[in-house]
Amino acid sequence: QVQLVESGGGLVQAGGSLRLSCAASGIIFRMRAMTWYRQAPGKQRELVAGITSGGNVNYADSVKGRFTISRDNTNNTVYLQMNSLKPEDTGVYFCAAARFQVTDYPTYWGQGTQVTVSS
Repeated sequence: QVQLVESGGGLVQAGGSLRLSCAASGIIFRMRAMTWYRQAPGKQRELVAGITSGGNVNYADSVKGRFTISRDNTNNTVYLQMNSLKPEDTGVYFCAAARFQVTDYPTYWGQGTQVTVSS
């Protein structure tokens, strides 16, 4: 049974930081591209950041220079460090596992964690 369990969301003031974690089980984690998506109220889900099995990273233009994705293959966990948060970063953040490329449609999704940035 595949599980992706996110944690670390919450309420933070603009300019603050949060670190999201996603613990994976039931997949060969080290072989997967891991991604973070977010969905703001009334908007489509969008790819925020991704990291391949080889450690190559990609970011949405809106978060470049502020967010950092990383992975720990020993503990099957992917992280998203979010700094200089803005109100427009508010949304539900989903961890997802893709097959190879970060732009591949994910095979598995977590349940999501809420991030709210107040102005």
